[in-house]
Amino acid sequence: MYQAEISAEPLPIPAIHGPPALAVEALSHSFGKRRALDRVSFAVAPGGFTMLLGLNGAGKTTLFSLITRLYSNRTGAIRIFGFDLRQQPTRALEWIGVVFQQPTLDLDLSVRQNLRYHGGLHGMAPSDCEVRAREELSRIGLIDRADDKVRALSGGQRRRVEIARALLHRPSLLLLDEPTAGLDADSRRLILGHVRALCREQGLAVLWATHLMDEADDEDSVVVLHQGRLRTTGSVRDVCAETGTTALPAAFASLTTGERRP
Repeated sequence: MYQAEISAEPLPIPAIHGPPALAVEALSHSFGKRRALDRVSFAVAPGGFTMLLGLNGAGKTTLFSLITRLYSNRTGAIRIFGFDLRQQPTRALEWIGVVFQQPTLDLDLSVRQNLRYHGGLHGMAPSDCEVRAREELSRIGLIDRADDKVRALSGGQRRRVEIARALLHRPSLLLLDEPTAGLDADSRRLILGHVRALCREQGLAVLWATHLMDEADDEDSVVVLHQGRLRTTGSVRDVCAETGTTALPAAFASLTTGERRP
């Protein structure tokens, strides 16, 4: 797990016309002889909401592991707001918050204790951590559960706590790996709406990895990944136009299976 020293003041919101929030360039990664990613390149704009679409095994989690330095990239480049991840890892990682695919909360600690522990790992002062924990839990509708053990929360509530925790140090780029997998429709809508609101209201850049194409809006940027290879990038409308389809599921099928459907 990465660690970064966090100051008492939030990082400034990057200029929209500055470097990309995330730039992935010719990135490859292998596990033995199996190529998990093959020269993948795309960018996430500051304040933009980008969906990384791919079936299980497409390489989404491997990509997230490289961006967060759980794995080290040996080929290609990853830049976060212009900082090269290999050359300036601390400067790059201080900009990001992460919600991993597998739950990482301690079930026997309270919600507040989980957030305090995360803040400590990031070098936050206890007083700053407490203020920000209240802010994020209030924003996501869980301030009344702050002293409850995580074990007592529903799956959707636990995911909301993980998002609050990821935002505790006020990152400018939020990475979410299958954040709504296994949740009911209401929880999915609440979490997706919350994250989209953060983009609109706070200029947060988001990379949202999912295989659930109904979570995408027409104006979203999408990155289609299949068997470790980039199939296309662009807005939902552009991808549909490129494939001669009228809806994202049909466009995705065309890009990943070669099937042509209206």
